[in-house]
Amino acid sequence: MSSTHPPYTTTSEIDQIHERLRNNFRVGTTRPLNYRRRQLHQLGRLVQENLPALEAAVNEDLGKPRLEAVTELNGLMSGIRYAIDNLEEWARPEKVEVVDDFKKEWDATVYKVPQGVVLVIGPWNYPYILNLGPLVGAIAAGCACVVKPSELAPASSQVMTHLITQYLDWDAYAVVNGAIPETAHLLDLRWDHVLFTGSGRTGRIVSAAAAKHATPVTLELGGKSPVVIADDADLDLAAKRVLHGKGQNSGQLCVCPDHVYVPRAKQDAFIDALLKHYDAFWPKGAFHEEARWGKIINPPHHERLRNLLQRTKGELVKGGEYDGDRRITPTIVKNVAPDDSLMEDELFGPILPLIPVDDIEETIRLINEQTVPLVIYLFTNSEDVKQQLLERTNSGTLVINDTISQLAVYEMPFGGQRDSGHGRWHGKYSFNTFTHLRSHISVPLAAEPVMSSRYMPYTDEKYEAVATIVKASLPKL
Repeated sequence: MSSTHPPYTTTSEIDQIHERLRNNFRVGTTRPLNYRRRQLHQLGRLVQENLPALEAAVNEDLGKPRLEAVTELNGLMSGIRYAIDNLEEWARPEKVEVVDDFKKEWDATVYKVPQGVVLVIGPWNYPYILNLGPLVGAIAAGCACVVKPSELAPASSQVMTHLITQYLDWDAYAVVNGAIPETAHLLDLRWDHVLFTGSGRTGRIVSAAAAKHATPVTLELGGKSPVVIADDADLDLAAKRVLHGKGQNSGQLCVCPDHVYVPRAKQDAFIDALLKHYDAFWPKGAFHEEARWGKIINPPHHERLRNLLQRTKGELVKGGEYDGDRRITPTIVKNVAPDDSLMEDELFGPILPLIPVDDIEETIRLINEQTVPLVIYLFTNSEDVKQQLLERTNSGTLVINDTISQLAVYEMPFGGQRDSGHGRWHGKYSFNTFTHLRSHISVPLAAEPVMSSRYMPYTDEKYEAVATIVKASLPKL
């Protein structure tokens, strides 16, 4: 694949794609389960038969090591297999258990029907799982789908465009390439659902545009996901797992550990553990060719991170080097204050600030003063501390004693809360996101005698019959 950008899709081409997919959805092509299963199989074949090309493209964009690239694609394949295995169960209509005897013959049923023609706007940092992952849910739900990958990852966008056109039904699934003008034009069109992954600023723009058409939106917006080191934490293992999480994609992952709250008296011991594992992860330095250390996505983001390090009042412990190839070494900064430059926004880079705290009360207060994060990572064996975090903080996910492993549990919903997004996807929850629950009843003609009291003229006798039901005893507490 060439390193040049894939040709940007023109506005007239976008309109044609939108109309083609909408017409195809109207005639019901994407609805049969056999069709959905075939398309999911094709998406799986796309990955399996083009693994080297997919790995090479994301390496070209981000310098991502093969192991990280194949791990991302393994997550995608797991989701495809899971959807294929469970498609019939997910799509099966559900009979509703009704309480009142006179409604039991009404055939109350909830049907799982596709939302329609949906739009997925994906990011650059994990282009396959965050663009093609939602596509799995759209296919499983019976939707037609347009995927808009990020223009900041041109090689990955180009390989996805080529392969989706080659492997999937051209009349139901398409890729649109472009930057802000092309995305704005997409959002001017009417969609039946929009799923966006990216920054909070752009997420608000997407949400406002979708509101013009009353289009439902799923937003995954990331945020400053904290690590909490409790007094009883295993510092060595916590350091190893935090540093591993921070190192993924050079820190450019929405669920990367953003910063660490560590007991003040244990900060130095935690740093010693971090340095031990730092030397084990990158024995010859992160810039050595054997380290396979990735790049920051582009020069502006590289400059942003360098500027944050220049402005911090914290103490640099390790790292902080940078080069002209958009790389920054993994960086540890201690004694960071809650109002430091490193705490202004989501870092989205390989910088790990350590914030010393006196106790769990201070930690909870500081977390609650921030915007709601996508995830909180808590290292503890204390059920009491876990319950305090569950009951007194908010986040999309709470993970105990590890980082980023929640992404491997595709049976569980993934999503944020308030500032970090809303709506859910992953596994069955992707299917649910792109599915409308269509209620259905069939009222028997023979039920007419039971319904006689609802008709005009309204009489006192009819009123008293209904009022008696309203006044009936409540269930006991």
